[in-house]
Amino acid sequence: MKNMKIKKDMIESAVKALLGITDLKPEEEVVVTTSKKRRDVGSAFFEAAKTLGANAKIYFLPEKNRPLKTVPKDIPFGADLFINAFESFAEETPFRIELIKAEVGKESRLIHGPGITLDMLRKGGPIDIDYADAQKRATRLIDAFKEARSAKITTPAGTDVTLEIERRGFSNDLKITKGHWGNIPAGEIWCGPIEDKANGKVVCDGSIGDFGFPPSNVEIQVEDGKISKLLCKDTDFQKKLMKALTVDKMASQIGELGIGLNPNAKITGNLLEDEKAGQTVHLAFGHNLDMMGGKNSSCTHRDFLMKKPNLTVKYQNGEERVIMKRGEILV
Repeated sequence: MKNMKIKKDMIESAVKALLGITDLKPEEEVVVTTSKKRRDVGSAFFEAAKTLGANAKIYFLPEKNRPLKTVPKDIPFGADLFINAFESFAEETPFRIELIKAEVGKESRLIHGPGITLDMLRKGGPIDIDYADAQKRATRLIDAFKEARSAKITTPAGTDVTLEIERRGFSNDLKITKGHWGNIPAGEIWCGPIEDKANGKVVCDGSIGDFGFPPSNVEIQVEDGKISKLLCKDTDFQKKLMKALTVDKMASQIGELGIGLNPNAKITGNLLEDEKAGQTVHLAFGHNLDMMGGKNSSCTHRDFLMKKPNLTVKYQNGEERVIMKRGEILV
């Protein structure tokens, strides 16, 4: 009975997400791409899609080739909606970028959950939220960035960095339309800052994409949008991180500014959930061609989370406005 209850709750949360984020309609074609280790999560979304009257298929990634380097040719592309629900490997970032490109066409939409877990589908978890309310809050925050020229971030841990964001529009993942994609769990806004106009210090005291919690805070010096120095007390971890950030020319170039808005998301060491948590911001380096105005073509995209940020926006007319103070959103 306990397992049946868990499964029922999982499906209910998945139905809530599909309605809230994708507005899934009966008879639409849905493909759930999952893995052996995330079979329960993938099955929950498969059953949720069928509950809503969709024509659903489930596809399992080939286990013997993980971490994958290329997109399997037998994935059934061409659906109205794709749902990716599988575990995350740092080595699979290039594969995930190519998979997104292959799934999202002019008529398709995607919710993407690399690293998604069973716990995220629990009642009261980060997928079980009021999507309409979250969308309203996201819209209000995005409005605060209209006519913005720059954004300055400081944190108690020592971050002090300024990003140029003029004419770089913000997006959110709380309503996915044709030709677009977003994460599941959802609940953030983001933009692609001007790639060569970020300067200052970033101190990551949260988690790092695909690496989880660092052994100690990671300090990154950014000059003209590019990482010029990276320090961590654990030198072995520092070397691994630098290797991931130098796989190609644009891997160490600023790619994203994101702000978490999900009221049920917690900082767990899994960035898929962490970056949606309230009272956080994250900066990413690498690929951002799918963001408005983005120019970084990289095979990787690495996020760094910061807690309790202060965020000050400077507008094109010279005015300034504090929109976050110690993590609290003031708009």
